[in-house]
Amino acid sequence: MLLLDNVSKTYNGTKVIDELNLNIEKGQIYALLGSNGAGKTSTINILLGFIKADSGTIKVDGLDPSKNLTEVRKRTAYIPENVSLYPYLSGSENLDYFSKLAGINLPKEEQEAILTKCGLDISAHHKSIKNYSKGMRQKVGIAIAYAKKAKILLLDEPSSGLDPSASNELTHLLKELSSEGTTILMASHDLFRVRETSNRIGIINKGKLLDELDPNDISANDLEGVYLNYMKN
Repeated sequence: MLLLDNVSKTYNGTKVIDELNLNIEKGQIYALLGSNGAGKTSTINILLGFIKADSGTIKVDGLDPSKNLTEVRKRTAYIPENVSLYPYLSGSENLDYFSKLAGINLPKEEQEAILTKCGLDISAHHKSIKNYSKGMRQKVGIAIAYAKKAKILLLDEPSSGLDPSASNELTHLLKELSSEGTTILMASHDLFRVRETSNRIGIINKGKLLDELDPNDISANDLEGVYLNYMKN
């Protein structure tokens, strides 16, 4: 579903992506683990077609974003660290608005069902977004992606700023979407949440993939040790 083969990108003489290789299969949750500036966001931006790689092969559901950008964006949904929604609209109204932008008309009942499925309490469906917590806004963002029937979900620091309860709810939601066949790439530096959520972990630093790990094969303490060792080198 997601493939990067020897992908590189240089900005102002600095290589931000260095011969990066990723192969993420359908329904997999892949965590790209690295510090700020490690290349996580640049990787997501390349997959979305926001920036163009200098070299290498990129495939999103078999399509090259540089040649099939419209089709790629139909199949993907991006949820940044801070989800941008209209603050004076409700969760339901935001879902309706962004769905219509994608050419999808959702009956009220389906809007309610999707928001509930994505973890937003029914009491909040018709309240203004300006009164939502960060976790609640993320749930609306995921609901918009779900309504779009996106095959691929790209998340940038999804657990940043969430309290433990909201972060745990996010883990369960991503696992449920994965079980339904959604392919998920999440960029993060949250070691605990990455280990709890993902099927595979890639450690990235200075734009280079340094290691890939199975979270079932490594303890939280060992993961921390491996990660810190890579980050200091």
